[in-house]
Amino acid sequence: MILGHLLTSSNYNDNEKKTTGGRNGYGAKLTNIFSTEFVIETADGRRQKKYKQVFYENMGKKSEPQITKCKQGENWTRVTFKPDLAKFNMTHLEDDVVALMRKRVVDMAGTLGKTVKVELDGQRVPIKSFCDYVDLYMKSANCDRPDNFKRIYEQVNDRWEVCVSQSEGQFQQVSFVNRIATIRGGSHVDYVTNQIANHVVAIVNKKNKNANMKLHNVKSHLWVFVNALIDNPAFDSQTKETLTTRQGSFGSKCELSSDFLKKVEKSGVIENVLSWADFKLSKELKKTDGSKKSRISGIPKLEDANEAGGKDSDKCTLILTEGDSAKALAMSGIAVVGRDYYGVFPLRGKLLNVREANHKQIMDNAEIQHIKQILGLQHGKQYESTKGLRYGHLMIMTDQDHDGSHIKGLLINFIHSFWPSLLKVPSFLVEFITPIIKATRGQTTKSFYTMPEYEEWRKNLGASASSWTIKYYKGLGTSTAKEGRKYFEDIIDHKKDFVWVDDQDGNHIELAFSKKRIADRKQWLTNFQPGTYIDQREKQVKYSDFINKELILFSMADLQRSIPSMVDGLKPGQRKILFCSFKRNFVKEAKVAQFSGYVSEHSAYHHGEQSLASTIIGMAQNFVGSNNINLMSPNGQFGTRAQGGKDAASPRYIFTKLSNITRSIFPKDDDILLNYLNEDGQSIEPTWYMPILPMVLVNGSEGIGTGWSTYIPNYNPRDIVANVRRLLNEESTVPMHPWYRGFKGSIEKTVNTKVAGSTYTVTGIIEVVDNTTLRITELPIRRWTQDYKDFLESLAPDPKNKDKVTFIEDVTSQGDNEDVYIQLKLSEANVNVAKEEGLVKKFKLTTTIGTTNMHLFDSDGKIRKYDTPEQILEEFFQLRLEFYCKRKEALLKNIKLDLKKLENKVRFIRCVVDNEIIVNNRKRADLFLELRHKNFDPF
Repeated sequence: MILGHLLTSSNYNDNEKKTTGGRNGYGAKLTNIFSTEFVIETADGRRQKKYKQVFYENMGKKSEPQITKCKQGENWTRVTFKPDLAKFNMTHLEDDVVALMRKRVVDMAGTLGKTVKVELDGQRVPIKSFCDYVDLYMKSANCDRPDNFKRIYEQVNDRWEVCVSQSEGQFQQVSFVNRIATIRGGSHVDYVTNQIANHVVAIVNKKNKNANMKLHNVKSHLWVFVNALIDNPAFDSQTKETLTTRQGSFGSKCELSSDFLKKVEKSGVIENVLSWADFKLSKELKKTDGSKKSRISGIPKLEDANEAGGKDSDKCTLILTEGDSAKALAMSGIAVVGRDYYGVFPLRGKLLNVREANHKQIMDNAEIQHIKQILGLQHGKQYESTKGLRYGHLMIMTDQDHDGSHIKGLLINFIHSFWPSLLKVPSFLVEFITPIIKATRGQTTKSFYTMPEYEEWRKNLGASASSWTIKYYKGLGTSTAKEGRKYFEDIIDHKKDFVWVDDQDGNHIELAFSKKRIADRKQWLTNFQPGTYIDQREKQVKYSDFINKELILFSMADLQRSIPSMVDGLKPGQRKILFCSFKRNFVKEAKVAQFSGYVSEHSAYHHGEQSLASTIIGMAQNFVGSNNINLMSPNGQFGTRAQGGKDAASPRYIFTKLSNITRSIFPKDDDILLNYLNEDGQSIEPTWYMPILPMVLVNGSEGIGTGWSTYIPNYNPRDIVANVRRLLNEESTVPMHPWYRGFKGSIEKTVNTKVAGSTYTVTGIIEVVDNTTLRITELPIRRWTQDYKDFLESLAPDPKNKDKVTFIEDVTSQGDNEDVYIQLKLSEANVNVAKEEGLVKKFKLTTTIGTTNMHLFDSDGKIRKYDTPEQILEEFFQLRLEFYCKRKEALLKNIKLDLKKLENKVRFIRCVVDNEIIVNNRKRADLFLELRHKNFDPF
C-alpha cells in the first residue's frame, strides 16, 4: 500500500514530530506510476520472511505478493524500477539524467553520515561526511583559481551541520532538509545565512563607515552549505525545492558559535566585501569626476582662468579663498597678474572632513564636487604630474588666524584622502600668506606674518617702538583693494609651496584628521609647546611642519574654547566676559547685546557677538540644573528649566550686570597678581582668575574639543567650603557628591568598578495619589519640563489618532517655570502595571551623571584628567594658598611703598618749611636734581 496506493503515508499526523521527507503520500508512488515495471522487495530477519511484489504498466497492474523465507538477521529493502522512457519522450537514459541520479546518490552519502554505507554500481561512494561532500564543491570551484576558497565547518548539534565559504559575486547555497535537497534554499538557509551576514555587516561597516553594507550586499559574497533535520518540514511544492517552515517550528536551534564566526572573519570574506564596497563607492564617486576641458559651467561664483583646461593648463593657478570677502581681495590682485592663468573660487566656510564623512555626505557636498569639476580631478587616479588637470597649481588663501589654518588643513586632508600622489607633485599645492601686522612710520612700512616675529622686532626696538603705528590684520577682509594689488605685485614674496618629504608627512595628516588616531592626537596635543610657530620667512612648508607647527595651534585653541581651567572653572569666552565686567565695574545694568559689543571690543573677541551673548546669558542663568552660583545677574527672561534655557529672550531685550557675590568670589586684591594676555596690541583677560573657591565644582562644566571632552557635575558650595576648612586644619577631605540648587529629587552613587571615577543615578519624584492618579513633582537634572511633557503626551490619547494605543488617560500640569507639578490620570490596571515595573522606570524619571570624564586645563595650561572632585579641590587649594601668600606680599609691598611716599612727603614739607629746600622760581629739573642729592626716594 505504501508504495503502490496514492495518498498513503505515515506522515499525515502533524502532532507527531518526525524528521522525514514525506508529507503528502505521493513521492514513491509517482516513481511507480512513471515506470513500466516497479519491484519492491523487503526482508524481515526477525520473522525470517521476505516480501516481493511487482507492479506493471504505470502501477496499473500488480502481481500477487510473494512471501518466502529468509535468514535470521537479514534486514533490507530494495526498490527496482524501469522508467517508462516514452512518457518522457526518451528512448534511453540520457547522460544528464544519469548524472542527476548519480548526484542524488552522492547527496545521500554526504548527508547520512558515517553510519550508513552508500554504494553506486557496486562500489562504495567515497564520501563519509558532510565535510567530504562540501569539499567536492570546493575542489570544483578552486580548479581555476590561484587562491583557493576556504571552507569553515561547524557541527552545531546533532541536527545542524553548517559550512560557509566565499562566492564569486552572487549568493550560493547547497542545502538539505531531512536529506532532501532544497535547491532553492528556504527558511533554514536564511536562518543560518543571516547570522553570518549580520556578523560580517557589523565588521565591514565598522572598518569602512562609508560602506553602509546591508545583509543582501554581504550575502552575495557567501556560499552557504546546510544539512539540517527539521520537524515536520513544509515546502513550497511537491518538488520540495524551498523550505517554508517558520524558524520557531524547526524543533531545534542553530546558534553559530563565536569561534565559527571568528573563523569566518579570517576566511577572506571580510576583505572580499570591503574590496567590493570600495569598488562600488569608487564607481559612484567617479560619476562626479571632472575632466580636462577648456570651459565648465554651472558652478556659482567661479572665476575661471582663461587658459584653464587648455594646452597651458599646467601653468594655471586656482585660488581657493576663505569666503566672498577674500575672493574680492583676490580679484583685486588678479587685476595685476591677469585672468589668463589665475582663477578664483570662494569656499563657504570650512570644507568637509572627508576622512570621517560617510559616502552620502561626500556625494551630497556640492563644494567638494565643485572643486573636483574645477580642477578636473578623477576619483582613484594616480597623478605623477598635473598635465591631466585643468589647473597646474592650487593656491589656498585664508585668514592668518587659527580658523584659516584649519581650512588649509581640511583641504590638505581632502586631497590626501583621495589623491595622495598629488601632494607629492612639486608646487601643486601652495598657500598665499598676507601680513598679520603692519608697522608704519612715515613712508616706511614693515609687514609681519607671525606674532612671535613681530614681538621680537618690537622688543629689539625698545622705547622707539612707540614711534611706529601698528595695524592688526586678523582677516583678509581687513586689507584694502590697493593692498591686494600690492600683494600680487610681489606675489613671489607671498607665495609658499607645500612640499612632501617622506611618508611621515602623510602620517601627520592622518594624525590630525583620522578618528582612528584619537589616542595619538591626545599625545600630540599633550606634547604641545607654547611659542610653536612656522617661520614665514621660509619659502617652503613641509606638510608635517604645517601640522605640527600651525594646525596644532588651531587644535589647541579649539580645546581651550571647549575645556575649562581647573583654576577658575572658566572657558576663554566666559573669562573675557568676567574681565570686561571687572574692567567696566559693571554694577549698573546694561542690555546683553550692548555689553557683548563692549566685551568684543575690549577683549579682542573674534567669534561673533551672538555667540558671546549666548555665553553671557548662560553665566546669568539660575534655574534648576544650571548654575549653583550665577556670576552675572539675570534681569529679564534668561531662560527657564522648561526648555533648558533655550526660551531666553533676545539679547536686545534683557539686561545684566555683575552679580553682587561675584567680586567676593574673585577678590580685587588678586588682580595685580594675574598673568594678563596681550592680543592685537591690547591687554586682555588673564590666563586664569584665582577665585576663593573652585568654581568648576560649584557650577560644573561640559564641552567637546579636539581629542578630549569633559563633564563635571555641580557641587554644593557649602560642602566645598567645609572641605577647604578641613584642609586648612590639615584634616582629610570628606567625599563630595553632586548637588544642584533647588533640586528636590535624589542623587545616589552607583557602583562602577570598570573606570576611574564615580557614577550617580539622578531620580525625580513621583507618587501615587489614589488608585487612578499619579503626581510628578520633580524631574531628573537636565530633563527639561517641556521635553518631558511631550514624552507624556506621547503616552496619552490623541484626538487625531483614534487607533493610538495609550497608557495614560490624561495629563495636567499645574507647575510653573521653577517647580514641576504634573498629574497623570490612568486606569487602575495601568497604575498597577506601572507599580510592578516601577514608577520611576516606567515614566523615565532617572538619568545618570558621573565623574569619569573630568578633563581640565591645570594651572600650567596642560590638559589633565581628574578622578574625583576632592582631587580638583586639593590641587586648587594649594594654588589658592600660594596666592594668599603672594597677595600678602603684594599688599605689604604696596603698604610699604605708600608709607615711603608719605615719609618722603613729610620730609619734603619740613625741608620747605625750614627753608632747606627752596621751591619758588626754580626749574623742575633743578629741583629734582636737588632731591636726588638729598637722597629722596624716586617713585
